[in-house]
Amino acid sequence: MQFAPILRILGMLLMIFSLSMLPPIFVSLYYNDGALGPFMVGFGITLLTGLCIWASTYSSNQELKTQDGFLVVALFWTVLSLFASIPFMLDLGCHLSFVDAYFESVSGLTTTGATVLSDLQRLPRSILYYRQQLEFLGGMGIIVLAIAILPMLGIGGMQLFRAETAGPIKNTKLKPRMKETAKALWSIYVGLTVCCAFAFWLSGMDLFDAITESFGTVSTGGFSTHDESLGYYHSQAVNLIAVFFMFMGAVNFALHFQFMQQKKISLYFKDPEFRVYVMILVTAIAITMLTLMLARPIESDLQDFLNSLFMVVSMSTTTGAFTRDVNDWPTFLPYLMMFMAIVGGCAASTTGGIKIIRVMIIRAQGVRELNRLIHPRAVLRTKLGEHVLAENVIQAVWGFVSVFLTLFIALILVLIALGLDFKTAFGAVAACLSNTGTGIGDVAINFVKIPDSSKWILLFAMLAGRLEIFTLMVLFMPSYWRR
Repeated sequence: MQFAPILRILGMLLMIFSLSMLPPIFVSLYYNDGALGPFMVGFGITLLTGLCIWASTYSSNQELKTQDGFLVVALFWTVLSLFASIPFMLDLGCHLSFVDAYFESVSGLTTTGATVLSDLQRLPRSILYYRQQLEFLGGMGIIVLAIAILPMLGIGGMQLFRAETAGPIKNTKLKPRMKETAKALWSIYVGLTVCCAFAFWLSGMDLFDAITESFGTVSTGGFSTHDESLGYYHSQAVNLIAVFFMFMGAVNFALHFQFMQQKKISLYFKDPEFRVYVMILVTAIAITMLTLMLARPIESDLQDFLNSLFMVVSMSTTTGAFTRDVNDWPTFLPYLMMFMAIVGGCAASTTGGIKIIRVMIIRAQGVRELNRLIHPRAVLRTKLGEHVLAENVIQAVWGFVSVFLTLFIALILVLIALGLDFKTAFGAVAACLSNTGTGIGDVAINFVKIPDSSKWILLFAMLAGRLEIFTLMVLFMPSYWRR
């Protein structure tokens, strides 16, 4: 374990993150909302701490090893969230305790969107902007951003990228060099966010709401500047714009990159994961719309379709934005929404959950095992599209899914033991482990009613979900710490 390069990189990243508190400072000055002090203090503490950590290891010339990348990522997300919580703790309008402030910052940076705040309209504009900005930074990963803009982080860059990015196949680079890869990812991400903000503004939002809501939409985070989420605007145009950009955020960004290079929309439909994802969405929308129509025949067919479209896309992309409380939906629909969130979107996207590609691999492997029972002597291979999957990829996927489900069940049992009812415990764990933020039961709108002891469990779930479990869980293995 090379602690010197780990601390050096952590110090540099903290100094970078301190700059993220400058935009809220300007927002506070512009609106004169009285929240300038918390951001000034947060900026100073974060910058000074990062500078001290970096200066103490400046003379070290040790290189970052692959093993060290996991610790850097885990430390960065936990430590970063700690410093990100400073403005929430210091702002008198928020009235947040340490655990609530930490919960809010972790939720933002992991793009979970679970909130412990209510009556958002009363909060200072700078605080509202800051919450959305946290999701924007977490959407693609602050570490990838740091690699893109700091050449000195070139050492160990791929190690950090593999520990940070989502999906089972992490060796593919869009560009020959890691820095160029990160720049390509962020240029696409920022471009989508700008387009989303412009579309929201054209739909009738004021400029502040258009910018902040676009942060939560493209990042598939789900934070909003209003308690009613996007339902506040009562606009089908806003909802349809959000559906499009939530979907774009849930698609593999490598496909976006290829489209930008070749300008062929057919590239999307040639990708097997994309086709399966669209098929799942269409099926879920049809089931939801049909169930609503049968349960509530008075409502119009168009309204049923639009509600189904928005909520299915929102939950399946793990955004968690809502236009209505899913608890109000009849029969099994609230649970269907939660299972859509658990599955999640495509690999190498901003979404959480298990990911479509893993579901496809498990299905293909299951079919192979069934065929093996019928033809025990046959040599059978697992394919994804036209590609034969290596056995180590299949084993890694099975390992991830088994750990995911085991952790999911264990956390539900812990929350029940802490006093939550089953429906709320299920919804809370599903919302946090999949980084969706919107659950069922008492956590359908926010997490205000959850006791502090349960919030610590859910904090771990959010971090584990954002880092795809293994990056965090590997630190609990004794063998990791042995030389």
